[in-house]
Amino acid sequence: MVKLKGELRIEDFYNIIFESQSIQMDDTVLDTVEKSFVFLRDFSQNKTIYGVNTGFGPMAQYKIADSDRIKLQYNLIRSHASGTGNPIQPQYVKAAMLARLNTLSLGKSGAHKSVIDLMTELINRDITPLIYEHGGVGASGDLVQLAHLALVLIGEGEVFYKNELRPTKEVFEIEKLEPIKVVLREGLALMNGTSVMTGVGIVNTINTRRLLNWAILCSSAINEIVEAYDDHLSFELNQAKQHKGQREIAKQMRSHLSDSKLTRKREEYLYNKNPDVTVFEEKVQEYYSLRCVPQILGPVLDTLNNIERILIEEVNSANDNPIIDVEKQHVYHGGNFHGDYVSLEMDKLKLVVTKMSMLAERQLNYLLNPSLNKILPAFVNLGTLGLNFGMQGVQFTATSTTAENQMLSNPMYVHSIPNNNDNQDIVSMGTNAALITKKVIENAFEVVAIEMITIIQAIEYLNAQDKVSSKTKKMYDEIRKLVPIFTEDVVMYPYVNEVKAFIMDHKNNIV
Repeated sequence: MVKLKGELRIEDFYNIIFESQSIQMDDTVLDTVEKSFVFLRDFSQNKTIYGVNTGFGPMAQYKIADSDRIKLQYNLIRSHASGTGNPIQPQYVKAAMLARLNTLSLGKSGAHKSVIDLMTELINRDITPLIYEHGGVGASGDLVQLAHLALVLIGEGEVFYKNELRPTKEVFEIEKLEPIKVVLREGLALMNGTSVMTGVGIVNTINTRRLLNWAILCSSAINEIVEAYDDHLSFELNQAKQHKGQREIAKQMRSHLSDSKLTRKREEYLYNKNPDVTVFEEKVQEYYSLRCVPQILGPVLDTLNNIERILIEEVNSANDNPIIDVEKQHVYHGGNFHGDYVSLEMDKLKLVVTKMSMLAERQLNYLLNPSLNKILPAFVNLGTLGLNFGMQGVQFTATSTTAENQMLSNPMYVHSIPNNNDNQDIVSMGTNAALITKKVIENAFEVVAIEMITIIQAIEYLNAQDKVSSKTKKMYDEIRKLVPIFTEDVVMYPYVNEVKAFIMDHKNNIV
């Protein structure tokens, strides 16, 4: 169980989202929320407070009668539950719920504690609202997507429950749950923030770290297959660069290859031998996709670490408007709901993930082209050349998917379109950025899956199972359980999909 005290870490998201650990609110959190609610309720009497007794957005100029305050909140929720497109997968919605729950628990929104209680129950019982991909511009937060969350909390809309989409009312009856009753500004408090883009973004970072680990493993294995010189991974060479990411990638690759019988020492083959030749048959240095892995994946690691930091700062922030300060007995109006921080980080993330897919595609091409590697048959074909095709067909898929990633990597951050009667005259598009990044990550796993199958076939052809490092051998054994040795041509898509699912599944701990 994870006890929530108003400060979440990446590890907490991992344990709750991927390990299905339940959550419990600390009593101090509930006390803070209650004090915030009571203060705002009392403070807002005879004052004009945005979203309490005014309209919303450009309609804020209209004063709302006290008798209509509650109706105002319900109107906001229902009118903005207008998303379209594909449903966001429950895993990502659960992360968004956790992010919203955490920001409300800070006591800066004035929400009633019944919101905290019901959201906690929904998360613990794996009841996730139907939220659509399309609708958010990420300025007043994820208004449309979070409206679908708020809709469920008032007992309306639909939820995913035991792998089925069902009406919220039915599920609440089964689980004996009571909807919240809006008493102050619960509608706006639920909707006015960056929690969907941040929740999706955090799951994206967790999946990207896993993808990066596979990229390191595959890059190490290919260095073994071609019996590369190991000095490009040396401590001394990489220490000459100041970048932490590069040094760490090189360190991990050295560890991976520590017991390999295939990588070579330059001093044994070139420094202590001076053959009388004009042209060396073997390459003196490997292609960049093998030799420059620390320099390519190093920036990925550094960027990922910084993105995680920014997203955790966001999830532990009060992203709402207005902001309630109980200590100073004041309410501050501003723009903490704006999603530019998350939007920019998601654009950075999809850039580095696309670069990883490009690296995997080039490494794959190297293995498939005998003119480059000089040791493997064309397309790592273990059958009859000409009659059989080996990995030729799936290369098209890897190339196509990489190209899609390159196209999708255009930034959302600079695609602001004014809307809301020009009240929202510059917006973040953060939710779009996070969801497109999610697609880029899934695509990259496909490319790496194809590369991995090819690596296994190459090891098979070279009969190198007993020469590769123990970590490569572990990968070989696990993937070989999913993909048979094929000399005759087989239908490949089931194997690619199975390997992709395997490497995306965080329960498979071989990296």
